[in-house]
Amino acid sequence: MTDAKTATAEAAAAGTAAAPDYVIAPPPRPALPVRGQAALFPVHRIYCVGRNYAAHAIEMGHDPDREPPFFFQKNPDNLMPSGGRFPYPARSNDVQHEIEMVVALSGGGTDIAVARALDCVYGYGVGLDMTRRDLQGEAKKMGRPWEIGKAFDFSAPCSEIVPAAEIGHPSAGRV
Repeated sequence: MTDAKTATAEAAAAGTAAAPDYVIAPPPRPALPVRGQAALFPVHRIYCVGRNYAAHAIEMGHDPDREPPFFFQKNPDNLMPSGGRFPYPARSNDVQHEIEMVVALSGGGTDIAVARALDCVYGYGVGLDMTRRDLQGEAKKMGRPWEIGKAFDFSAPCSEIVPAAEIGHPSAGRV
């Protein structure tokens, strides 16, 4: 009798993929619709850029000339495809939104040359960064991570992805 690890290793050696056994069914992979296609765009990670424009940095009490942008993440299962109705989240009295440009990557890597960066872009969309600002503020005061304010159910509403092959790569314009 073989165990799951042995079966998976044997399948890999034979060049076939064995479906792993799970003790509970895994959730479906988060994905977004693609304009004009039945196929979906699979979402693996969501990286967000904080303080990415001067007016917002100033509004939040920071100096945009002295502090560079930083990154935080939302979970792929925080996505809410366009057309969904945003449910006001529990435990918050101050939910705010920021509009974001979504860049959907088809690939990536390490130390990608600037000249090759757009080769990694599949397409673009529009998203909202929903934030429970009161809970985020409490976390900040205590020096804790922001997930309670940023990464909650439905905190990442997002449009369909529009392939760059269809629209090109924007170099200027408004979101």
